[in-house]
Amino acid sequence: MIVAVNTGSVHLSIDAVEDSILACGLPPGWQVGVAAYETVRAMAEQNLRLGHDVVVDAVNDSEEARQTWRTAAARTGASIEFVHLMISDALEHQRRLSGRDRCLTYVGEPTWADVQRRRADYAAWSDEVLEFDTATWAADEVADALTARLSTR
Repeated sequence: MIVAVNTGSVHLSIDAVEDSILACGLPPGWQVGVAAYETVRAMAEQNLRLGHDVVVDAVNDSEEARQTWRTAAARTGASIEFVHLMISDALEHQRRLSGRDRCLTYVGEPTWADVQRRRADYAAWSDEVLEFDTATWAADEVADALTARLSTR
């Protein structure tokens, strides 16, 4: 979110949209996740057509998820930059996860088992990706680096 504020970009979060969909009473499941991605894609395309830069906050752990953003870029003529935030220190990752609260009502915080399962299924990147290890980079340092990179484009 800091990058969006620093660059004047529109910030779109998959989890916030999924939380809103679940608030309507739909049962949790992969269909709701796909609906959230497609909803955010449509909102991103609208904003890109209006000339706004867009920052999408999403896990993007599969090729299908990443294709969502390639499609949005192709439809609007926008460029795309994938950023992968990861944490190499497992103990620090567990510590941060245990204290995490994003104030979402229906999308729960993942457990360590959820993270491990997702990590095992995480698709290798086929695109060029800018990666930051947040075990060695503070959040404000990542935001500053991304802001600087985006402002030169």
